[in-house]
Order: sequence, then structure tokens, then C-alpha cells
Amino acid sequence: MSSSLLLSFLIALLLAAAVCTHGQVLPPPVTDTDGNIVRVNERYIIQPVNTGINGGGLIPVAAILPSCPLGITEAFPGESGVLVRIAFPPWLIPPILPLTIVRTNTDMTIEFQSNICNRISKFWEVDEFAQNPNQPEILIGGNQRRRNSWFRIERAGKEAQTNIYKFTTSAGTVGTISGALDSPQLVLTNDVDKTIFVKFIRDVSTVVTSTSRVEK
Repeated sequence: MSSSLLLSFLIALLLAAAVCTHGQVLPPPVTDTDGNIVRVNERYIIQPVNTGINGGGLIPVAAILPSCPLGITEAFPGESGVLVRIAFPPWLIPPILPLTIVRTNTDMTIEFQSNICNRISKFWEVDEFAQNPNQPEILIGGNQRRRNSWFRIERAGKEAQTNIYKFTTSAGTVGTISGALDSPQLVLTNDVDKTIFVKFIRDVSTVVTSTSRVEK
């Protein structure tokens, strides 16, 4: 196929997508703690709000236990957590305008911006080989092209107007159990009492000053 034909095909595909979505109501955007829209080109701390330990943001387990592959836990009180970047899965064409908004109830990937365990990726994934298949761990080391690395961000029920969210997949909701050093360990569960609720705190250093933060 010539380059001109390929370009025409891609333009037609985008126009078809625009026609298909015309008139449909898009899911509402995810917002951070300041009420600003969460975007794919920015970085965030994910802060749990209901774990009961008054800790920091989410981090790979190796931040407290040196092992790979890694689960995901909550930092100790006073620790900010590890920055994440949220993106669309590679195959997914986002709405034409705007391209960068993270919306609720939409498949997304989540990636820690960390140097821990350089031999594996930092994308979140549901453990497909968990010892307890009814409560698989959420790990890093995922593949952004695979469905077990896709998560949806949903408003959290009664907290829907307060920028509080939960993570879901087609197989369940992300919750916590007691993990290493009694810290909350992220797992996939259908037990609503274990659901973890979170808020997104924008990394203002890259937005305002463009100065890189020292990451864990």
C-alpha cells in the first residue's frame, strides 16, 4: 500500500471514529485533589484514603523489601509515594479532542516512574499465576499491550463528588489485604469491604518548575 493510500485510510478511520462517537456522552474526566483534570502527560502520586494507617502514597513493595517481581503497597506515614504516569493502552485510539484527558470507566495503563528493579517494566498488572486465584496480587512488571495490565478508574460511590476513586478491571475491584510489615497489599477482589479508595495528587514540580523530582 502506497503512503498516500495509507494516509487516506487513516484519515477515513479517524473520521469514522468521530462519526461513531458524535452525540454520545463521554465518561466524566478524572480529577486530582485540586479539582484539575488528570492528564496522560503529567505525573501523580496515588494516595489511599481508607486504609486506616494514615500512610503515604502507593509504592512498589521493594521500597521496603528488596525483591522482584514486586507487589504494590502504601508508603510509611510521611512518605510521599512513587510517582505514576497514566496512559491509554497502545492499541486504543483516544477521543480525537482532547487527546490527553484521563476519563473514568476507560481502560488505562498505570506505570510507576521508578528505578527499582530495572530488569522489569513498571506497569501495573494482575498476577495471572497467583497462588490464590480469587485474590490475585497487583504487581509491577506488566505488559501495556495485555488486558491484565489495563485498569479502569471509577468514581467511588458516595464519594463521587469529592475526587475519590477506585480501580477496577473486568475481573474485579482493586482492594487491599495485610501484606509485608502489616502494610496494605494491593490485590484484585470482589469483597467490597476490601476496596481501596484513592485520590490523585499532581506532581507540580514538572508542571510549574519543570524540575525533576528525586524518585525512589
